[in-house]
Amino acid sequence: MKTTVSFYTFGCRLNQAETAILQCSFEEQGYRVVDFRNPADVVVVNTCTVTENGDADTRKLVNKINRIQPQARIALLGCQAQIQREQLLDLHNVRWVVGNSRKMEFARILKRHFNDEKAQVITPVISGRSFTLPAAGIDRDHTRANLKIQDGCDSFCSFCVIPYARGRARSREFKDIIFEAEMLVEAGHREIVLTGINIGTYNFQGRTVVDVVHELEKLERLDRIRISSIEPTTIATELLEKMEENSKLCHYLHVPLQSGSDEILSAMNRRYSLKEFADFIHFARSTVADVCVGTDVIVGFPGESEEHFQQTYRFLLELPLTYFHVFSYSQRPWAKSRKLPDRVPAEEVERRSRLLRELSSRKKYTYLHENIGTVQKVLFEQKKNGCWKGLTDTYIRVKIASEKNLHNQLVPVRLKKVDGLMVSGELMDDGLTDDVSG
Repeated sequence: MKTTVSFYTFGCRLNQAETAILQCSFEEQGYRVVDFRNPADVVVVNTCTVTENGDADTRKLVNKINRIQPQARIALLGCQAQIQREQLLDLHNVRWVVGNSRKMEFARILKRHFNDEKAQVITPVISGRSFTLPAAGIDRDHTRANLKIQDGCDSFCSFCVIPYARGRARSREFKDIIFEAEMLVEAGHREIVLTGINIGTYNFQGRTVVDVVHELEKLERLDRIRISSIEPTTIATELLEKMEENSKLCHYLHVPLQSGSDEILSAMNRRYSLKEFADFIHFARSTVADVCVGTDVIVGFPGESEEHFQQTYRFLLELPLTYFHVFSYSQRPWAKSRKLPDRVPAEEVERRSRLLRELSSRKKYTYLHENIGTVQKVLFEQKKNGCWKGLTDTYIRVKIASEKNLHNQLVPVRLKKVDGLMVSGELMDDGLTDDVSG
């Protein structure tokens, strides 16, 4: 009987991409992959350590696995494993702790060490060389596929532990990217999301992220290419020009800001000024009129005064941004900011975060209203509560009521009504429409 393996993923889109690859590599090695909710011989957890919550979530999940599946052997992989191996090894039933340096080899590691009595800890220094990946990350649970093109970061922002958990910036071999993309398209994925830690720095033998996009556009059955989060100092103007040319590149950017105060940006070791960031956002909007631009902001960085926060609030209010993700500052081991004084009280962080989330919701609501009445192509993903739900290329979440099977279909929809942070619409089909319940 085949050994059964289940997976659970914490954290970012890159972790999701890597888990999909791991699942496929395990199947190729002869294991049977089962849903996480089902009993398994081995439970593989792809960990995250960006915040304190990520660390705590791993411990809670391990306790849950031990309650529900006490016979299961647990493997903790990835970022938290890379830098907190001793703490993780103390958790009950954890048999493997494998860092990012060897994570993608875990199917072979497990085959060699499955019956070892002693727990395995594998966290060598991460190489800075270019890399390939062992399998295509075909995602059977989602219509959109994540495609890893890059890993690591050289920026060393003072709040961030990622350079220590993921290593220095390095790029995937160009042909390996295209090979996986072809496999993803062959499997039925119509949208590919380019992922990495700092994808704007992609450079393999002179090829850049623009070259990756250009090559992917040649795949006939691929309809959309989406860029995930990208640093503001790394965005080539050619990417915006491609969006404006009505290529397969989605009219979407997620560009982290982190603070609307030049003083705090300097303390964070961010490598741009507010003026430079604002100039880019205005340039993007003037180049691609309907582009959806999101950002990230950290609240409560050490030394953030009320005036610093008000500067951030005003900056976000005035910029033509669509939405922002709001994160509470989290003190991380290894990150340089842990040594800074003037911690912001937790209740103040919560108040400021709430104000920014409310502002983000208002901006998103306005953006959705601006798109009412337009006809946009929607890639539908799933049917839930009687409605099909999907995304436009500008990242508007759309729902429609239809008896048709719209799974993985890319069809024109007229946007009719804002419903929370989604839009309901009607399906356009050869002059016929399916009415949508609000």
